[in-house]
Amino acid sequence: MASPQRPLSPHLQVYRWQIQMVTSILHRATGVILAIGSLLIAAALVALAAGPEHWAKVTACATSPLGFLILFGWSWAFAYHLLNGIRHLVQDAGYGYPIASFVRSGWVSVFGSLALTAIVWVIAILQRGGA
Repeated sequence: MASPQRPLSPHLQVYRWQIQMVTSILHRATGVILAIGSLLIAAALVALAAGPEHWAKVTACATSPLGFLILFGWSWAFAYHLLNGIRHLVQDAGYGYPIASFVRSGWVSVFGSLALTAIVWVIAILQRGGA
C-alpha cells in the first residue's frame, strides 16, 4: 500500500518565537502549576487540622530553600495567570486586538507578573521578617 504524500504540519522549530506564543504556553503551564499548588495547599490544610506536629512539618518544609522556591514559583504562576486572565477578559470585551496593542499587553502580563510577585514577597518579608 503506497503512502500518500501529505504535507506535514510545521513544527515549533520552523516558527520564530513571538510573545503571543510565549503568553499562550505560559498561561497553560501556570494553570497546571496552580492546580498542583492547590493540592499542596489542601494537603497543608489537612496537616493544620491534624495537629501541631503535622503543621510543624509543613512549616519546616515551607521555610526550606526548596519550599521557598516552590512558594515563590507558585506565587509567580498565580500573578501571571491572574494578569493574563485579565488581559483575556479585556480582549473578550473587544479591546486590544491591534497587533501593537496585543504584543504590548503580552509583555505587560509577563513583566507585570514579575513585578507583582516581587512586590508581594518584599511586603511579606518585611512584615514577617523572613519567608
